[in-house]
Amino acid sequence: MRRRITLVLVVSQVLGGLGVATGIALAAVLAEEISGSEALSGLALTSSVIGTGLLSLPFAALMARRGRRPGLTLAYLVAAAGGALVVAASVIGSFPLLLVGMAVFGAGSSANLQARFAAADLAAPERRARTISLVVWATTLGAVAGPNLAGPAGRSLSGFGVPDAAGPFLWGAVIFLVAGVLVWILLRPDPLLTARALAASSADGGGTEERSLRAGRAAVFASPRARLALVAVAGSHTVMVSVMVMTPVDLSHHGADLELIGLVISGHIAGMYAFSPVMGWLADRLGRVAVIGLAVGLLACATVLAGTSDGDHARSAAGLFLLGLGWSAGLVAGSALLTDSVPQSARAAAQGLSDLTMNAAAGVGGALAGLVVAQAGYGWLNALAATLLLPVAALALLGRAGRASDG
Repeated sequence: MRRRITLVLVVSQVLGGLGVATGIALAAVLAEEISGSEALSGLALTSSVIGTGLLSLPFAALMARRGRRPGLTLAYLVAAAGGALVVAASVIGSFPLLLVGMAVFGAGSSANLQARFAAADLAAPERRARTISLVVWATTLGAVAGPNLAGPAGRSLSGFGVPDAAGPFLWGAVIFLVAGVLVWILLRPDPLLTARALAASSADGGGTEERSLRAGRAAVFASPRARLALVAVAGSHTVMVSVMVMTPVDLSHHGADLELIGLVISGHIAGMYAFSPVMGWLADRLGRVAVIGLAVGLLACATVLAGTSDGDHARSAAGLFLLGLGWSAGLVAGSALLTDSVPQSARAAAQGLSDLTMNAAAGVGGALAGLVVAQAGYGWLNALAATLLLPVAALALLGRAGRASDG
């Protein structure tokens, strides 16, 4: 059962990663074309991140009631509708509609994020991080290919009056439809409902499933390790989004064409997903807190490299790769630590709160990123992003001091 469910999740993640990455690679460029403002260019991806966060909670609530299968399926279908809205906004030149479409498109990222928790539902505790990392890794194939397909996908619709930077969103919508159908047909038995039934029949599975945001918040704040997990995931995601959202614009201003931008973003996404099994193995072997510390170090190095690139495309690419690698470490270790640290009865609610928090924080960071670059420059954006790592580092040090073994 575990192998079959994991296989379905892996295939859906390949498709989901392809759908998301094909669109977002040129989101900032499209926003700048429609709005005519560099300061507003970051709002496209920011809207997607905010949409991901806002939609994560209702999707999580649906999963708590009905299981992972209907929640993931609905998320992919909503994302497909968002892609169609983005294309419509680009054709008529409406920036507000673009932001709405990007927010709805964010449901695709919500599905991809929730899939990692679906993988953890039936995983043995000592292999939980590796199981999460396997599903995260599966996104690599689609996510790395997506930005490189953005250029050809955009040009394929230019004859129909669709701007080149918007065409990839229509392709993404079709891919999300395929992913939704796949999950609906094949994700059986439902992993969350199965895990809940097993917990109810065990000696320690007591408690009625808590589905509200309040229940998730109470479970998280009752555990210092759960609080560390929440801050680590939110901090890693916010630093990554804040820097990544403005990198295509910075590269474009330094003479990079769409293909080069796609290559740099592909390297970044490879860092995000390709090495996640390594992060999962380390988190199971060395402990969740140790890998969270590694995430802080990688993200700090990334901001230094990217922030001092000043038109050096190779330096930007190296910084973006490390940015993705640090995000992977933070997400995998933080997700495993959160799942470990809350009771089964409140797990789905806490997971929904985690995704809401990480995307809300990243949404704020992405919204401010364009303003910071417009007023102070890309280097200052990276410097400010690095300061967000300080609370994560402080809590990780306290976690190591408070408990020598955290695996």
